[in-house]
Amino acid sequence: MTQTIAPRVRMLVLLFLAVTGALLAGAGPASAHAALTGSDPAQGAVVDKAPTQVSLTFSEQVSTTDDALRVLDPKGTRVDTGKPSNVSGTTYAVQLHSGLPDGTYTVTYQVVSADSHPVAGAYTFSIGSPSKTSVSVSAQQAGGGVVGGLYGFGRYVSYAGFIVMVGGGAFVLACWQRGSGERAVQRLVVSGWLALTAATLFLLLLRGSYTGSGKIGDVFDLDLLGQVLQTKTGAALVSRLLLLAAAALFIAVLFGAYDKREDEEKRDLTFGLAIGGTVVAAGLAASWSMAEHASTGLQPGIAMPVDVVHLLAVAAWLGGLSALLVALYRARTPVEAPAVRRFSQVAFGSVLALVATGVYQSWRQLGSWSAFTDTRYGQLLLVKIGLVALLVGIAWISRRWTTRLATTAADTTAADTSADTASAGTASAAPSEEKATAAETTAAVKEPAAVKASSGGAGADSGTGDTERATQLARQRAAVEAARQKQRREADPNRFGLRRSVLAEAGVAVVLLAVTTVLTSTEPGRTELDAKAATAASSSSAADASGALTLDMSFDTGGTDGKGVVSVDLDPARAGANEMHVYVTRPNGRAFDVPEVKVAFTLEAQKIGPLSVTPDHITTGHWSANGVQIPVAGEWKIAVTVRTSDIDQVTVSKNAQIG
Repeated sequence: MTQTIAPRVRMLVLLFLAVTGALLAGAGPASAHAALTGSDPAQGAVVDKAPTQVSLTFSEQVSTTDDALRVLDPKGTRVDTGKPSNVSGTTYAVQLHSGLPDGTYTVTYQVVSADSHPVAGAYTFSIGSPSKTSVSVSAQQAGGGVVGGLYGFGRYVSYAGFIVMVGGGAFVLACWQRGSGERAVQRLVVSGWLALTAATLFLLLLRGSYTGSGKIGDVFDLDLLGQVLQTKTGAALVSRLLLLAAAALFIAVLFGAYDKREDEEKRDLTFGLAIGGTVVAAGLAASWSMAEHASTGLQPGIAMPVDVVHLLAVAAWLGGLSALLVALYRARTPVEAPAVRRFSQVAFGSVLALVATGVYQSWRQLGSWSAFTDTRYGQLLLVKIGLVALLVGIAWISRRWTTRLATTAADTTAADTSADTASAGTASAAPSEEKATAAETTAAVKEPAAVKASSGGAGADSGTGDTERATQLARQRAAVEAARQKQRREADPNRFGLRRSVLAEAGVAVVLLAVTTVLTSTEPGRTELDAKAATAASSSSAADASGALTLDMSFDTGGTDGKGVVSVDLDPARAGANEMHVYVTRPNGRAFDVPEVKVAFTLEAQKIGPLSVTPDHITTGHWSANGVQIPVAGEWKIAVTVRTSDIDQVTVSKNAQIG
């Protein structure tokens, strides 16, 4: 049976590594939870006079450093004075040097949102008239690269360690107190503690580089570490380490003094451990809630306790499931049916808590039904809901196996009682066999002593050898009996079915944990939609004020990396000469440099056109053309051809009123 189990365990480990790698690789840079909703000067704007400052408005308050906002001239030289200030609310500004010449300037920003996630980006504006610039904005990102991947992996390990440690300890206390003496269960819980401790230290070291330069060399920068300790996230990580010291004491008592107590003495200690363990576990869960999604946005006073309950319910369910899996496969003594049944009840209660808290969190983070499909957060949440439903379905199958196992155990107990009653009568009629066995055992023990007394030194050596052989024989018989009992348990179809269903649950739980980790690093749907609405309103107001026209069109050339959005700005959008700007971005909003962009204007009502325009490339994702002639006013068809490779291109179009 061990040979059969080993491939399954290896398969589960491979599944864990594959899913983790795929999700972390596919996630890319961690999405920011504060979005840029406005700027002055606006993106792509051409101003007549050099501004004295550049201000940026975000969807929520952010943390800034001296270099958080930078303004670069066409040659890449900084023209700001540094040290941005909070002008009002969520607006931050940086002062500019006086006497700036005409040309295209690049604004870059890298800040940390209120829920601890970094956000970075860049855009351009022009003074006088646009010009070519040597500054590339495509590399402006935060939380990406090797450091971003390592940070994401550390978050996954920290969640997994918390779930295994808390859920494993709860399983022992609430469901299977005999498990406190099982080495396999002890190793599982201790491994969870070690994983969470190591991951917390790992995240603390990575934090400065993760929210800053993204360089591996900055991981051990003590100055950065000092800055991290002064932030909300740094304080949460340090608090987690202190609580882990208390958790170590809890584990030591659970698998030390608690295991050595008699059943009656365990009752008071069980109550004390349950209270202390709940307090420590809730504190650990709060170290996430107080620094991430729940701590900002809508109703944080309600969201943080709800998030703590959600995390504890996940740990009780999935952590207890991992402990049950280890007990079923590795424990020296079989897990009793009542223990499995108690865990089933705990898991059912945890699922109810998850549903209740999950509904609230979904409403809080999405805000509308459309956000389920229109935002990445909503799409990931749908995947998570599907996985939870699948896990509940498998758990229902496990519950059926548990019922059958309990019924079989009751029948076996009744049969053993009848057999004991029958053997009692047989024993009174035929005691000679037992006496003979007892006599043989006594002789086997006494013979070495008699030989020793009569044979001197040689007899002593012989007696010692006989004693060793008798001891070895007893051990062999005990091993054979243990193997026979294990084989009998393995042959039980109900226990075998329970093992398979629990193993399936664990496999789905691994995937679910990975999706949840990515979900916690993704911009909430409500924030994303609010930021889009604010940006659209800002663009609309700017267009109304200046008479400019802005058109956004999604494209897909069908090739690798062929999706994006192209925006056409036409100013003043009237008959005669116009200034045109074309911006190409990826689906995540980052600037996208493509090999070629062409624009054509057609007035189909009067059969004018197409009038082709090939704009000049200004900077990454930005093209511009001056003096674009629109001969007459009317509803023009504006078609944009985007080429993303030598063979992949597509033309998208929209109609707009010009003049």
